Amino acid sequence: MNFIETRGNDGRHPEKVSFSEAILTPIASYGGLYSPESLPQLDESFLSSQMDSDYKTLARNILTAFDIDIDAAIIDQALKLYDNFDDPSNPVPVVRVLDDLYVSELYHGPTRAFKDMALQPFGIVLSSIAQSRNENYLILTATSGDTGPAALETFKNRDNVQVACMYPVGGTSDVQRLQMVTEDAANLKVIGVNGDFDDTQNALKRLLASDSFRKTLQEKNIHLSAANSVNFGRIIFQTIYHVHSYLELVRQNAITLGEKVYLDVPSGNFGNALGGYYAMKMGLPVEKILIASNKNNILTQLINTGIYDLRTLEVVPTTSPAMDILISSNIERILFDLFGTERTKKLMHLLDTEKCYELTAKEHEQLQSIFAADYCEDHEGKVYIRDTFEKGYLMDPHTATCFKAYDTCRDMPLKTIVYSTAEWTKFSPVIANALTGETDTHDIDALESIARKADIPIPAMISELFEKEITQNSVIEKGDIEQEILTFLK
Repeated sequence: MNFIETRGNDGRHPEKVSFSEAILTPIASYGGLYSPESLPQLDESFLSSQMDSDYKTLARNILTAFDIDIDAAIIDQALKLYDNFDDPSNPVPVVRVLDDLYVSELYHGPTRAFKDMALQPFGIVLSSIAQSRNENYLILTATSGDTGPAALETFKNRDNVQVACMYPVGGTSDVQRLQMVTEDAANLKVIGVNGDFDDTQNALKRLLASDSFRKTLQEKNIHLSAANSVNFGRIIFQTIYHVHSYLELVRQNAITLGEKVYLDVPSGNFGNALGGYYAMKMGLPVEKILIASNKNNILTQLINTGIYDLRTLEVVPTTSPAMDILISSNIERILFDLFGTERTKKLMHLLDTEKCYELTAKEHEQLQSIFAADYCEDHEGKVYIRDTFEKGYLMDPHTATCFKAYDTCRDMPLKTIVYSTAEWTKFSPVIANALTGETDTHDIDALESIARKADIPIPAMISELFEKEITQNSVIEKGDIEQEILTFLK
């Protein structure tokens, strides 16, 4: 499989690259991204053949269909990390919550968030390629709370890899922050940034595209890559759980094979939704993908009006902070797939220079044929958390936004798969407030309160965080990010 550039070729990059090249160097010409030149077809015959497959077997077969240039032994080693999830035989449980709503629980890995689904195997793949080439890599990561812990977890103590992880100070939960700042592996650097997630992501993209930064790294014999979902190595693993979740509904006799469903996805950086989009294009029977946002509802604006307008907007802190994002990188891959290279380059240039672009009526119609969107206010999310808990299901505030989209975005009474991206432990003060009304609660107190009320234990990997030593103390201004990284590499 080859990968091509979303904004066209500048004469300095190859026009097509392999999968391994795309994940090692994820930024393409003109600051664009790499997308697959074509997609495999996973038709009803393929889906039928996977009915008895466990998750690792399904993943292996989908990766084989992609025809990526990664040795089968490395893929097997990477997929074996799913054995470290709560239930190795079923790392992604799909749970019926309402008559036609099922929750795909993506958070049963080591950092209790869906980023483990892609980053656990991705770490093995990238590190193995680096070792086979005898090359050293700096992996940049910008996080709104979950990518960082997952990237640090998968890359810690791996050979030929160093990681610089940037997070917005005050923009994550206590648990997410502790998962990062207690990491003590010598190849990891965690950097708190006074700003928001978009500031850290913009820094990541700028450094990935910077000739001077790359030259400085080359002098140190270091190559540059990224663990954010700008890297297709993340996206390819995120297509798999959409197929798995659909097959689980068939296995549970909720649907028959070939019956269409809705995919209901928290917005974020749009990697989760993009994985669903690719699965849909490959043949998964999907009626539409529902995009759930919080108050930072730029994607609701785009999908409902055809306009992406940042001119008067700033990131608003919410109770679902992993979605406190205004520049969703993977929208670019959707634009490219629907409208082509030249149009994508123009739209992204308008966003970079004028902070706004507008789709044509025909383009907007195309977008709405695939996606529907709504956003959920914080107080609405807490109501969904409380009401759903009373029905017997405990969920986090990001998952709660999907319940709003389930209520407002469906045109037909089809089964709906909600993607739960984080365990309740990651955002316990919000959930405790929703369930009991308590306020000003520290994470540890909220965790204990919820555990008592729900009669469930706090997972050991979460409770132990509060006893660990803080080893990563760097907090800087956003203008100092490059120098802080270079200092780490000395």
